[in-house]
Amino acid sequence: MKIALVHDWLTGMRGGEKCLEILCELYPNADLFTLLYNKDRLSKAIEGMKIKTSLIQNLPGASKHYRYYLPFFPAAVERFNLKGYDLVLSTSHCVAKGILPMPESLHICYCFTPMRYIWDMQFDYFKTPDKGWTGGCRGFLISLLTNYLRLWDAASSARVDSFIAISHYVRQRIKRYYGRESEVVYPPVNCDFFHPSANAAREGDYYLMVTAMAPYKRVDLAIEAFNRLGKPLLIVGDGPERKDLKERAKKNIEFPGWKDDEEVRDYYRGCKAFIFPGKEDFGITPLEAQACGKPVIAFGEGGALETVLPFPQEGATGIFFDSQTADSLIEAVQLFERNRERFDPQAMRRNALSFDRTIFRGKIFSLVEEKYRAFQSSPRARG
Repeated sequence: MKIALVHDWLTGMRGGEKCLEILCELYPNADLFTLLYNKDRLSKAIEGMKIKTSLIQNLPGASKHYRYYLPFFPAAVERFNLKGYDLVLSTSHCVAKGILPMPESLHICYCFTPMRYIWDMQFDYFKTPDKGWTGGCRGFLISLLTNYLRLWDAASSARVDSFIAISHYVRQRIKRYYGRESEVVYPPVNCDFFHPSANAAREGDYYLMVTAMAPYKRVDLAIEAFNRLGKPLLIVGDGPERKDLKERAKKNIEFPGWKDDEEVRDYYRGCKAFIFPGKEDFGITPLEAQACGKPVIAFGEGGALETVLPFPQEGATGIFFDSQTADSLIEAVQLFERNRERFDPQAMRRNALSFDRTIFRGKIFSLVEEKYRAFQSSPRARG
């Protein structure tokens, strides 16, 4: 069986790449297609694949500023030649699902989410500080672009034979925007690597975020809340909003920058609680924090509802706040401070283990094999 893996872009090890990593381990002889590949930023399993890139790879400044080429992504992904492949597995949050498979091949998409920046979050992604998102000609051009991409995104969903969603929240989004059903397989958490410290005395007095600094992550909300609380907050990560966010933050908020996994694990182990103020499709970082025995203070919508067991129930692993306001987040932090001793690190760890990468590996492999066996007996496969 000849297999093609298709991933949007390869620029670093985030949640999507941790899913792809396991697919590369399961199918090491597959060819890996991607719009863009920045070498030496991925795991060994991914770096060891035969990687084929698109025309985006050679455009000026693409290694850092590839997002500016978004209008060209649909055409770029459609230029991949998938002739001769029996199975196509796309892992997609942008355009990977829009590849053009041959009629005799099966296309399964592990969907991280329908494109957020053209559907329900375009106002967050494209806004400017002074004019919002609709400022003058820029806003008009953005409207034209997002309208084109919505049409393409919905139409290209028909090229997928079977969708697998990363959460029930994403399953609902797939149904809403594509009119398609999907099955749910939760993304993997490396619980062998992320585990509590043997030295509990190392715990610090800070709260923690590990995040890309993009608008929908709502780092701004955390900064506003902790500016008022005056409590230490560390925000690990990088992104286009980092400079602006640092300027807003008071001295109790620090920005260590991007860190490798071992350093991130140390930050998890040392924090009082993990702050998660965005509305996410799933969210692996709250589970990594729980794997290290730490509770989560999260906005109570989206994927967090599937990964955090809320206080005050037995075995709670976190606290939800119900509106994306600084006041609501402050109330949640204060509630946690009053009840901190009621959170059991072992309960956090048990919850995270139910999302372990071994579980993902078994479920995704079994589901793909099941769908491919069914496809082999179909008239289309027989030609």
